[in-house]
Amino acid sequence: MSAIRVIAVGLPVREGRLLALEGFEKATGQRFLRAIGGGVEFGETAEQAVRREFVEELGLEPDEVELISVTENLFEYEGEPGHEIAFVFAARGRALDEVPFDAELFVLDEGSPIRWYDISDINPIDLPLYPNGAPAALDVAAAFGKAVAR
Repeated sequence: MSAIRVIAVGLPVREGRLLALEGFEKATGQRFLRAIGGGVEFGETAEQAVRREFVEELGLEPDEVELISVTENLFEYEGEPGHEIAFVFAARGRALDEVPFDAELFVLDEGSPIRWYDISDINPIDLPLYPNGAPAALDVAAAFGKAVAR
């Protein structure tokens, strides 16, 4: 039996680049990007979840996050159907700003690569960004990243 998964993801954007996880769909041969984040646990808010996920995946916690979108995704991954509700946050902070553009990081709990990607390279054919709805939120995330509150 499948269930709807609730996730919280963050979009750190700096100088036209997005810090994101790179994935590969073996069933289709598609390379893709995934916003940093993961499942919301029982008893925590989506904001608490996105902050926790950044710490678990990168060892860095954003100073500020702001909810910019909620989207529903029906998809297939590795031949299996999926259904998720995604809370999409803009994320910024000093620790994120200190990650060099040429850094190659790896998700601490699984090993997937995370790096900065030029937003102009993200497109639905060659380099899609998931979850659905995240690409439409990039402009808002970029504006949030530029706001001065540091």
